[in-house]
Amino acid sequence: MCSINGCVDFCDPAGILQEEVIAAGQALAHRGPDGHGSYFVPGVAFYHNRLAVMDPAGGAQPMTVVYRGRTYTVVYNGELYNADELRQDLAAKGAVFLTNCDTEVLLWCYVFYGEKTPEKLNGIFAFAVHDAAKNCVFVARDRLGVKPFFYAQVGTKFYFASEVKGLLCHRDVPPEVDEEGLWQLLYLTPVTLPGSGVFRRVRELLPGACGRVSAEGFSTWPYWQLEARPCFDDAETAAANVRAIFVDAVRRQLQSDVPLAVLLSGGLDSSAITAVAAEYMREWGKKISTYSFEYEGNRESFKAGLFQPQSDDEYAAWLAERLGTNHTVLTAPTAAVADRLGPAALARDLPGQADIDSSLLYYCGAIKRRHTVLLSGECSDEIFGGYPWFYRPEMLARDFFPWLHDPTVRIGLFDARVVRPAAGLAYLKQVCRDSRAACPHLPGESEEDRCAREAGWLSTRYFMANLLERKDRMSMAAAVEVRVPFADHRIIEYVFNLPWHVKFEQGVEKSLLRRAMKGYLPDRVLWRKKSPYPKTHNPAYEAAVLGMVRERLDRRGFLAAALDRKKFEDLLTGEGGTWFGQLMARPQLLAWLYQLDVWFETYRVRLV
Repeated sequence: MCSINGCVDFCDPAGILQEEVIAAGQALAHRGPDGHGSYFVPGVAFYHNRLAVMDPAGGAQPMTVVYRGRTYTVVYNGELYNADELRQDLAAKGAVFLTNCDTEVLLWCYVFYGEKTPEKLNGIFAFAVHDAAKNCVFVARDRLGVKPFFYAQVGTKFYFASEVKGLLCHRDVPPEVDEEGLWQLLYLTPVTLPGSGVFRRVRELLPGACGRVSAEGFSTWPYWQLEARPCFDDAETAAANVRAIFVDAVRRQLQSDVPLAVLLSGGLDSSAITAVAAEYMREWGKKISTYSFEYEGNRESFKAGLFQPQSDDEYAAWLAERLGTNHTVLTAPTAAVADRLGPAALARDLPGQADIDSSLLYYCGAIKRRHTVLLSGECSDEIFGGYPWFYRPEMLARDFFPWLHDPTVRIGLFDARVVRPAAGLAYLKQVCRDSRAACPHLPGESEEDRCAREAGWLSTRYFMANLLERKDRMSMAAAVEVRVPFADHRIIEYVFNLPWHVKFEQGVEKSLLRRAMKGYLPDRVLWRKKSPYPKTHNPAYEAAVLGMVRERLDRRGFLAAALDRKKFEDLLTGEGGTWFGQLMARPQLLAWLYQLDVWFETYRVRLV
């Protein structure tokens, strides 16, 4: 993994400020500590930071090839899991490879396939290719948006970067947030609207999209979209197909020239990855390493609930022993989780998921001492229907995003004259309605299948995007690459079109995946109730964060100016409960308020 950034201006090449491009690259250096490089020609400026994973000795970027007198240069962030097949195909067409790096495979792919290149790729990627002969730059992002690509258009200039902080290094992209951005912050975050960078001039290339920058401007289009297609496979056939695709995805993603491990929570998703990975590693004469996460004081403070019915620790250790992995339990101290709230917001460029972000930042820092590449279980719940809103009609029937149990909780704490909550709620409700309406359906499908398809559509476009963003930013802040086998587009293309009764057989969540993993996992784990990423239950954490928020209120920042103090005090005396997703309760709300104020101050955010 790496960072990419640059500026393109074919109309006013002299207007590109190389020092700003370099500064943006330096701001993203955490994503690629193993080397950096730049490319400056009239109209195009690229910068790259490298985290060496494949062929560490080769593969420096920006990378250039010349074929039949035409010059092509790429900056790329990602991994191609079908690089070996593509290499053979491209060599047969005349490509001459000088490295074993997938960057070179990607670049030769563009040489021969041009703007059809993304369709050929199985992997996670964001890249830009300067096609000198055509006087254009082609950009693309992977199908599910595992790797980020932000951009800004100002006049004839096109800026791009792996993280928003890179764009903000340009004077043309000031840290301004308009009303729609503020409403996203106070109603939706850590989820954001597809394509939005929250900052006024910042956009995000959509997952499955590509684009072209030329003297005529910037145009973008989808090269991949989820489609509704008839599928009549029964449960047994579906399980066999899912198993085959998933096992192949894991096998492909085990390739690495640096140490690799798996995140093992003891839940279904991470256990499935671990079981398949352990089997392949044994065949290769190796032993897989695994990590599980715990928090200081959780054994004494854990409280079971609807979304987290049981603790993970005993399941992870038990399965690790059974599979014979080199297992490590990482325990996050309460102080470390609180202290990293600010750095986590800066890593994400937005206030995010509070201790769920800051603890992951801590864990990735600890993992980096031994491993550089991780496999993780994100995306399974959104694809296979693991969340309550897939099978609890009252959650999906609300006229807002189903993971927001009460959208007014956060915005209700602020001065209504500043945040205009009624207008914001009306705007975002319309966004939600439009998103639902955009979901593809089949004529005559049952109401059950229609609702399930809609739940999956919303979950993958919004909720999953948030989880992938969290994992990318927290891991890359520690220079760790995370791969996500469930994000293989072949899985979602197939499962999206299966009938709901196949995915929810006998009323069991994710029954299709459970059936597919029979033989790989023991029943104790195979039929375990879903338990999400862990959070701290230690009351000392809430006390610490409350003190941090009160300290921020004594400053002249956004919280001091906009927070309604009485409503804030009422929050502290109320019962509380989850208000977002499965984990965000009052301690996380307090931590989010702290992150918000730190973000406003550090980025010098201006409301416009």
